[in-house]
Amino acid sequence: MKHFLYPGEYLDSAYAVDFDKLYQQGYRGIIFDIDNTLVPHGAPADERAVLLFRHLKELGYSCILLSNNKEPRVKMFNGAVHVSYIYKAGKPKPSAYRRAMEKIGTNAQNTLFVGDQIFTDVMGANLAGIRTILVKPIHPKEEIQIVLKRYLEAVVLFFYRRYRKRHGEDYESSVRVPEQKI
Repeated sequence: MKHFLYPGEYLDSAYAVDFDKLYQQGYRGIIFDIDNTLVPHGAPADERAVLLFRHLKELGYSCILLSNNKEPRVKMFNGAVHVSYIYKAGKPKPSAYRRAMEKIGTNAQNTLFVGDQIFTDVMGANLAGIRTILVKPIHPKEEIQIVLKRYLEAVVLFFYRRYRKRHGEDYESSVRVPEQKI
């Protein structure tokens, strides 16, 4: 397996990421996928998402949504969280991630990417040199092309777990993080 497919971390949820700690470590920008990362596919921003983005702004993060969806879907979600966004991004092209960083004024060293798919989200962010956080999909209902990719992702995650174990990294602790209270 190629390491460009491996996430920096694999967590249960975007809402379980310790963004306060990451801010203290010098991260200033966060690029988010939307569907099945922050809300179920096609859903509007819920209260949990609104509170997360409010907290991130209070911390001082610049946030941007990076989505392969068309503008109406991204705009609908963004109507409640009010951050920058790029629609029809062309993930996993690294240029999409670089464009996002340029838009929020960050660079690969101080930017995080949070998403739920290996072959679009993680791969593209890794190729752009950004720290990646893969999260488990929020809801099992997905489009057929994504369902098929999930089978391939299971293979990558098998080797990812093996890699982490071999290198003395506790995979289980990176997955089982309690959700933050925001």
